[in-house]
Amino acid sequence: MTAVLFTNARLIDPETGTDSLGWLQVENGRIAARGEDEAPATDAQIIDCSGHCLAPGIVDIGVKVCEPGERHKESYKSAGLAAAAGGVTTIVTRPDTSPAIDTPESLEFVTRRAQADTSVNVLPMAALTKERDGREMTEIGFLQDAGAVAFTDCDHVVTNTKVFTRALTYARSCDALVIAHPQESILSAGAAATSGKFATLRGLPSVSPMAERMGLDRDIALLEMTGAKYHADQITTARALPALERAKRNGLDITAGTSIHHLTLNELDVADYRTFFKVKPPLRSEDDRQAVIDAVRSGLIDIISSMHTPQDEESKRLPFEEAASGAVALETLLPAALRLYHADQLDLPTLFRAMALNPAKRLGLDSGRLSEGAPADLVLFDPDVPFVLDRFSLKSKSQNTPFDGQRMQGKVTATYVAGQEVYRRP
Repeated sequence: MTAVLFTNARLIDPETGTDSLGWLQVENGRIAARGEDEAPATDAQIIDCSGHCLAPGIVDIGVKVCEPGERHKESYKSAGLAAAAGGVTTIVTRPDTSPAIDTPESLEFVTRRAQADTSVNVLPMAALTKERDGREMTEIGFLQDAGAVAFTDCDHVVTNTKVFTRALTYARSCDALVIAHPQESILSAGAAATSGKFATLRGLPSVSPMAERMGLDRDIALLEMTGAKYHADQITTARALPALERAKRNGLDITAGTSIHHLTLNELDVADYRTFFKVKPPLRSEDDRQAVIDAVRSGLIDIISSMHTPQDEESKRLPFEEAASGAVALETLLPAALRLYHADQLDLPTLFRAMALNPAKRLGLDSGRLSEGAPADLVLFDPDVPFVLDRFSLKSKSQNTPFDGQRMQGKVTATYVAGQEVYRRP
């Protein structure tokens, strides 16, 4: 494996919170050295970064790849290509497939598919309960042995508190991470928008932001009982933040994430009933969006993810209430996040702390950093190049992005996994 020396790079280091010009050397798939002085003489392949940003590759928790069952929406091959083009070097896949990933056999199937068809790292999650129906927990220990890095029923809330308590207790005994979707399921059932004047004027079925707070409050109470490792997949409202802050202050093993769509879009974006803007939970008010941005800046919300959810044309081209929820975001995660950077709301080290370092730490990975010895999973990008997004240029099989036709700024130049180039912009 050849050594590589990146020179004239703007190094984005989320561990130290620095953004500085320098060089970085890679040997045997790992970061060997870095510095801000003159680059050393070497026989390594030299890549002149031309002052562009070199950052840890994105670790994206909560990516849906539709194998098995709905390969026409997204395959491991297309998801891997989309991830590499978006600077995502590790995708953590969801088990909400058809059928669900709830047995060691199905987990081994998707693991083999991922290894055969992708050039990025793929880490699978498994279902917390069988068929994700909330009645009987899966064989967490066996699934962990088969390679599951976390357990989740995705957007299916486990409403039976006794079942959820048992699952948390068993997960704690295995030191397994449980990822949950904090919503009060009865209130949020059938909702297509966040309650308020806008939803009323548009005649859309809606849910109060309190449903998220109520779901989180319940889960926190169960964490106090069980002591389990817990991650809330999406915190999207200001009302949920005080409960999250108290839980962290009280020493519970809890982290929280949010999606790039809830950081960059709000409820007014669905004004013309465009179903590409229908996501779960629904887009929130501008006040909620700003509160969540502040929570990412302070570190209260730990992780930003794409929540990549491919849907085909047939499931999206329906009346807004009936259309499927979700949007693809593997390729748009970074340029959308750079909107926050260009608006002076989040700096680049803070963004990569949330997109690379923190998700890697939560999963016990040594990636997501630029320190010596870390895997050379890297993204080289120009944060300033402008473009208009054309959804038909995306590498995902499904092209249900809310950013279609929008002006964006920032493109990936190249992506590296273990020091090997897996994508270069044409």
